Amino acid sequence: MKRWGAVAVVAIGGMLPAGCAEVDSAIDQANSAVDKVSACTEALGLTDLNPLVDPAKLKARAEDKERRLRTLASDVGDQDVKNALAGMADSYLQVQKERIEDAGVVAQWAKHSLARLDTLRKVCT
Repeated sequence: MKRWGAVAVVAIGGMLPAGCAEVDSAIDQANSAVDKVSACTEALGLTDLNPLVDPAKLKARAEDKERRLRTLASDVGDQDVKNALAGMADSYLQVQKERIEDAGVVAQWAKHSLARLDTLRKVCT
């Protein structure tokens, strides 16, 4: 009887590390999902930019949004989300470089930004 008890303890003890690894994996996946949701929520909240304000203010806001999006991209583990965030950041970098007073430039920027926003929405779902 003693012998079977020792076998059972060894068998259960051997299963524990495997079970712990599965739990650790599940926790890592859950944390990754939370990071993704958190990054997506924050990024989608950043995606407004009113081109009808003073160009200097517009460029300053675009610089802030670009910096925050790049920070989010560096913190998130999901590569698709990381790429989408970098694309959005690039869009705000473009605003900083363009002559934003030109309505044609604003229209072109808005078109590209909407496409990048659509990509971000898709990878965030």
